[in-house]
Amino acid sequence: MTESVLTRTFIYQEEDEIPFVDASDLITEDDTPVDNIFSERQMDLLTDCLYASWSGSKGDKAFIALSNVALYYTPHEDALVPDVLVSLGVRLPADVWEKANRSYLIWEYGKPPEIVVEIVSNRKGRELSYKMEQYARLGITYYLVFDPLHQLSSKPLRIYALKDARYQENKKEWLSGVGLGVTLWEGNYRGLQAVWLRWRDEDGRLLLTGEERAERLAAQLRALGIEPEA
Repeated sequence: MTESVLTRTFIYQEEDEIPFVDASDLITEDDTPVDNIFSERQMDLLTDCLYASWSGSKGDKAFIALSNVALYYTPHEDALVPDVLVSLGVRLPADVWEKANRSYLIWEYGKPPEIVVEIVSNRKGRELSYKMEQYARLGITYYLVFDPLHQLSSKPLRIYALKDARYQENKKEWLSGVGLGVTLWEGNYRGLQAVWLRWRDEDGRLLLTGEERAERLAAQLRALGIEPEA
C-alpha cells in the first residue's frame, strides 16, 4: 500500500509540562483511497478468516484484527498504517465512534500488535526498509510482507520474526508465538481468482471465511438429506 502520512498535534499541561493527548487532534482518517481491488480483497480475507474461524491464541477470542487503520506508537510521532494488524489479548472498545477509539493507540491498548502484514502493490512503500525498521522499533513480533507481483524480489512472501530488536527472516510458515500459520493459496475469493495469503492452523488446514463455513455446513446438511434453504 502507498504509505499514508498522518500528522497530529499535542498540547501540554501548563502546571507540570507533561504532555497529554487531546484525542480530537489525532488524525484517524485521511479519506484518501489508496488501495487497489486485489489489496482491498486481500485485507478483507485476512480479517474475515480470523473472526470466522479463529478462537485466539488462548481460545478465548480475545484479539482484534484491523485493516488499514492508523497505528500510533506515541502521540508525538506520525502514525503508521499497516494493511493488516493482529493484536492478542485485547478487545475493541464498546464505542468505536469515540475519537480516541478510532485508531490503534498503543498507549491505550497497553501493547503493540503481535502481527503486521503489508501487501506490496508498488516499489514506493518501503516495506523492506523504513516500515520494517519502524515495526521492529515498535516491538511487533511478526512482520509479513506479501508481494504478489514480485515488485521487491522473486519471493512472494517474506516472514520476519523479531529477535534482539531486529527482524530476522523466518523460513517457517508457523508463527509459534501467536499460534497461527500462513500459506499461499490459489482460489476464488469474492469473485476474484488469484493467489492469496491465508491463515492456517498447526495442522496446515486453512482458516475458513464465513462464507466457506456456511458452504461447508450446507454440504453437510445436504449429505443428511436436508435442504439448507428449506
